[in-house]
Amino acid sequence: MTRARFRARARPEDEETSSPLFNFLPAIDRYIFRLVVVPMIGVFAVAASLLLLEKMARLFDFVAVEGGPVNVVFKMLAALVPEYASLAIPLGLMLGILLAFRKLATSSELDVFRAVGLSYGRLLRVPYVIAAVLMAINVALVFYIQPISRYYYEQLEYELRSGALGASIKVGEFTTLADKMALRIDESEDEGRQLKGIFARVSNDRGQVLSISARGGAFLATSDSKDTIILRLTDGTIVQETEGQTPRVLTFTRHDLPIDLPQIEKFRARGDAEREYILPELLSIGWSGDTSEEKRDASQASFNFRLVEVVMMALMPLLAVALGIPPKRSTSALGVFLSIIMVVAYHKVNQYGEDVAALGLIDPIVALWGPFFLFAALIVWMYWRVAFVPGGQAIGALEVWFAKLSKRVGKLFSRRRPLNLSLAPAE
Repeated sequence: MTRARFRARARPEDEETSSPLFNFLPAIDRYIFRLVVVPMIGVFAVAASLLLLEKMARLFDFVAVEGGPVNVVFKMLAALVPEYASLAIPLGLMLGILLAFRKLATSSELDVFRAVGLSYGRLLRVPYVIAAVLMAINVALVFYIQPISRYYYEQLEYELRSGALGASIKVGEFTTLADKMALRIDESEDEGRQLKGIFARVSNDRGQVLSISARGGAFLATSDSKDTIILRLTDGTIVQETEGQTPRVLTFTRHDLPIDLPQIEKFRARGDAEREYILPELLSIGWSGDTSEEKRDASQASFNFRLVEVVMMALMPLLAVALGIPPKRSTSALGVFLSIIMVVAYHKVNQYGEDVAALGLIDPIVALWGPFFLFAALIVWMYWRVAFVPGGQAIGALEVWFAKLSKRVGKLFSRRRPLNLSLAPAE
């Protein structure tokens, strides 16, 4: 008796629209690749956008208070992209695979694949290739790009506070410059190029005080010195006060007032915090006998935290399959919400473990790799239940409880029909 062989075949429209670059892949792998990549990119974009938008509101307030230019907000946001991407990439990978297998399960395509002899390991071949590529990207992010971008963010914040980014003088308030000049401007137009209602009070080492009021003015740069700018005033009055002498009053049509900019100290060198060290620096500091014990503990904690965050991505395909396949004849989305909670909670546990290990209270191996192995054991057990136990599901009890809760909540909000009471006619 001959055994029939089944081979999945791509639909005609898939053969026409498939890229020649992926023609070497079997049709099933191309199909799973499309199912995974589309939601993965969408989740990554949404997660990164939400994190950046939340930070953008704070940065706009901070820049407005410091009086800095608006474009620095976008520079600071760009410096935060690698930090947020290191969390958004694992989340997008997991949800992309989860939604892909959920679609296969709810449309009964997964049953067809299983019936023709395709195991879960075979179906996870493409997701694990995608995970390997994203793990390599995440290694570059957390060990090289993220420390440099974080230092650049701190530098921008320092320069904004110190005025190196051209922080403007606040309209309607007195601003002290170099402890020798008090300046107030009533109105500012054309992005600060035209000033109106100017008052300045200037003192010097000889005891002279100049009180200057002008109708308008503008700031001009000088080619002689970068540390000095010219405030050109028009149509105003100067009151010169000298101790022991009668004040002198002068009127002018145009008057140039030199202003010495405050000296700005250079920003510190990179390495104030362990998160600013790249991989070779972490290894040289964390396992060097020349550094202090506190420095070694902090460097080892930072290295293990970054490494465990990357290795964790290898578990995401298994977790996605375990939580993405609902029970038969069910469309429950409990696994989607539970997966997000598990990944975010595990990330917070790692952050706490890094902080405790950096203080030297516990060994970094125990603080960071202990939760990892517990999390890995839980995920492997959940995947084994789905893949090798007939009818098994790791969150089956939660699915039943969630279904009952959903029915009760639905009854509370369902519209009740009015009672149809009819009165019998009186005899």
